Amino acid sequence: MTPALADRLRPIEALILDVDGVLTDGTIIYSDAGQELQSFHVRDGSGLALWRRAGRKTAVISGRGGPALERRATELGLAPVFMRVKDKGQAVADAIAQLGLEPRSIAAVGDDLPDFPVFRAVGARFAVADACPEIRSAADVVLQARGGRGAVREAIEYVLKAQGTWQRWVDSY
Repeated sequence: MTPALADRLRPIEALILDVDGVLTDGTIIYSDAGQELQSFHVRDGSGLALWRRAGRKTAVISGRGGPALERRATELGLAPVFMRVKDKGQAVADAIAQLGLEPRSIAAVGDDLPDFPVFRAVGARFAVADACPEIRSAADVVLQARGGRGAVREAIEYVLKAQGTWQRWVDSY
């Protein structure tokens, strides 16, 4: 990690996450009964649980949404959650206000063009490994993990390592 990146990550106290392609791999499955199914990676969940234990906040902004996201957000204590968002610019402004933090103390994880308004509004930007080229180019860090495959956990590790607290959290286990 470069000194400039560490400087950018030290003040981070919150994450704003996209869902499809970040918390999930972007696959949407419809059952014969019409249910929409999504899968979430357990390491992202354990990373987010650790993030909360560290006193950090998380907001979720999704252009879609549904029962699977509602359940996962509830399980992990993610709030605020914005679903079925048409204007991510307005949603990120609302999220920042609800988080009660300065934009420079917020990082975002994204994967596709609709995440640009979120990237422009925050202090640090992470792109999942399989993000579109434009989002990868706009990111401070392109993660090794693909969306829905531990990328959020990896972003959390980056931030906590920059803040010098990662090893303490590892040792707590």
